[in-house]
Amino acid sequence: MTGPGDLSPQALAEACAEAMWADDGASRDLGMHLEGIGPGEAVLSMTIAEHMTNGHGTAHGGFIFTLADSAFAFACNSRNQRTVAQHCSITFIASPSAGDRLTATALERSLTGRSGIYDISVTDQAGRAVAEFRGHSRTIKGTLLPGHAGAE
Repeated sequence: MTGPGDLSPQALAEACAEAMWADDGASRDLGMHLEGIGPGEAVLSMTIAEHMTNGHGTAHGGFIFTLADSAFAFACNSRNQRTVAQHCSITFIASPSAGDRLTATALERSLTGRSGIYDISVTDQAGRAVAEFRGHSRTIKGTLLPGHAGAE
């Protein structure tokens, strides 16, 4: 019998994503889809619904931020060490509309001790840049999967 400690880094990332997704009502209820996961990286997508638009008729920035933040969360929790956001910033580049399909691609840039830095690019269905998000993470006590110590 094998346990989480016997998993490859890719299999561990997939198992962590599955465990997180089960408890992530916010991402699921907003219609997000987990498109890909790997150690230190994640890709999530979401279609902008009419109720996600603002007074200008474009996607409310909070929904774009939430998509990027969810990709950040899946990327920085991919090594079975519970990790939270310490600081995040976003730059909005374009204004998507209802019906646009957005994709957030999160990539780990640095992981040292308990701190990580992640860049998340948000694009639309044509591949045009919508936003750039940078997240700083901090590991906390605990793991997502029992029986595995997580990344040290």
